[in-house]
Amino acid sequence: MELQDKNVFVTGSTRGIGLAIAKAFAQEGANIVLNGRKEISEELIAEIKNFGVNCIGVSGDISDFSSAKQMIEQAQEQLGDIHVLVNNAGMNNDKLLLRMKEEDFESVIKVNLTGTFNMTQPLLKKMMKQKQGVIINMASVSGLMGNMGQANYAASKAGVVGFTKTVAKEAASRGITCNAIAPGFISTDMTAALSDKVKTQINETIPLQHLGNPEDVAQTAIFLAQNPYITGQVISVDGGLTI
Repeated sequence: MELQDKNVFVTGSTRGIGLAIAKAFAQEGANIVLNGRKEISEELIAEIKNFGVNCIGVSGDISDFSSAKQMIEQAQEQLGDIHVLVNNAGMNNDKLLLRMKEEDFESVIKVNLTGTFNMTQPLLKKMMKQKQGVIINMASVSGLMGNMGQANYAASKAGVVGFTKTVAKEAASRGITCNAIAPGFISTDMTAALSDKVKTQINETIPLQHLGNPEDVAQTAIFLAQNPYITGQVISVDGGLTI
């Protein structure tokens, strides 16, 4: 898809990987819908507009279907049809399974997996009528290989993979692509809080021996959005971690 003047909705896009994705699409000339639970700051909206594109902010809870639908409608009223959806918003609540409570499991599933459905289903109906569209879902290497202390997170992201492949099959006849990105260890606010010792231990598990940057994930999203003949795929951006 040619991204110039297209409208791109990126959930969870006020920081980290989501913000990097929003900026990458803006650099390609796309108009951006920034999203988060809290009200989007005017400063952040202005930062995106500096790329010479339009940008709006919509806030709400993707884990609630009516809230997700309302955010989509708000974005469409202000920008028009949404051409690209990036389901980036997510959360984790890491604990060993024996210590994990029911709410610890369900809260992560509700945001990461149900939230992806809540955003995709209403927009897919619109994309079907448009006979074009791109959906990019954020999975994780944890969903591909599991990870200690992340039964809830890994299950949610494995669900995103299955969801992605199914949507890709259902939507392909209308020219809509649906793919997933599975990041490994990426430099974000969360990894910045880790000790140097832990970072060294992580690097030793990665063949390329360093953490990735949010921009590495963002450029993969651009690649998937621009390629009309890739669908139903999961691309790991992990420095070789899942080899």
